[in-house]
Amino acid sequence: MDYFDLNMNLTSEDIALREAASKFAKEVMRPISVQIDQMTPEEAFGPESPYWDFMRQAYQLGYHKLAFPEEVGGPGLNPLQIQIVMEELAWGSFGLTLNLNTTFDAAVAMAGSQEHVKEFTLPYCQCTDASYLGCWAITEPDHGSDTAAVGHPSFRDPNIPAQCRARLDGDDYVINGQKAAWVSNGPLANHILLMCQVDASKGHAGGGMFIFDLDRPGISKGKPLSKLGIRDLCQGEVYFDNVRVPKENMIVGPDIYEPTLQAFICLTLPTVGTWATGLARAAFDETLLYARQRVQGGKPLIEHPNVQQKIFDMFRKIEASRQLCRSVLVYNYSHPFNPEKESSSMPWQPRPLRPRLLSKLQVMRFRFLAGMGFPENMWWRSSFEMPVQLWYVMDPMTLSL
Repeated sequence: MDYFDLNMNLTSEDIALREAASKFAKEVMRPISVQIDQMTPEEAFGPESPYWDFMRQAYQLGYHKLAFPEEVGGPGLNPLQIQIVMEELAWGSFGLTLNLNTTFDAAVAMAGSQEHVKEFTLPYCQCTDASYLGCWAITEPDHGSDTAAVGHPSFRDPNIPAQCRARLDGDDYVINGQKAAWVSNGPLANHILLMCQVDASKGHAGGGMFIFDLDRPGISKGKPLSKLGIRDLCQGEVYFDNVRVPKENMIVGPDIYEPTLQAFICLTLPTVGTWATGLARAAFDETLLYARQRVQGGKPLIEHPNVQQKIFDMFRKIEASRQLCRSVLVYNYSHPFNPEKESSSMPWQPRPLRPRLLSKLQVMRFRFLAGMGFPENMWWRSSFEMPVQLWYVMDPMTLSL
């Protein structure tokens, strides 16, 4: 809505990008997201699903490569513009936006050789039909926070065994194990950024980052996961049974894995926070519309002072979330990664804000809608599903159950 975003310094180009993304979110993403929400997981991501209509349209518009520079075929947006467009897309659908942003193999390839760029980055940026689709696999069935708890003693504990490991055998790494059911686009992807253990003596800190195609013997995938919310995001397991990958496809090894992972997370978390802000806005809009229409005490809810105060409190939290996530995203994107730096000097991460914001907003929203009973509404369910997933994966220090 136009009453959000208090930045008066946006350029005409920034505003044009935001309006185009908002139009796409409203006219394409929102209707398809609602449609998918009513389907079974098998229907939602089958060949005849409207999911693929969305993906093809998004690829044609270049929304899958927002963060890529012009020299590899990206739009060359600055960090602020990336944040603006991402938030608008997430207002249309958190899940569909995430679907567009899981092909990390194409991004990580730019840290490798020119051959990696030619094999992964360029084909992805040139793709206009969603035929190139990647996933990022880091969590494991018994390890959610463990695999991403950089700086925590457990991350370096060799007594915590990984469930996906790679060992060098000649010119190849042989990979065995599995990744958890939370691999976004896992059941659909044909490429992967895999983070798995290489040096067991270092615990999860002894990992490596591999990029490769999933058309290899020994790879199998689980079925799309059935979830309470974010049902338009396809997630599922990926299994590895003696999968051979050329050693050149390990872009990051155990020697710099920990600081590289922290830098990687410092880019992904403010992005996820931006999506969460868009999702919170969608929930807020539903609440505001209801407050304007629902009449109690002889007048619409919105005319009651205590309701006005609560509405403003929701607005304030969302605007604060935007400003924090935007500032962190712009800062982190603007400071190139140096693996020689100490972990403590790496850009910071807005970890607790996104799940807590959504939880608080949805509790407030439920109080407004209580007169209708528990609402069968996808924005409600998705806003609770997202914090649970993020707490499990990324927030070991903020989980308080």
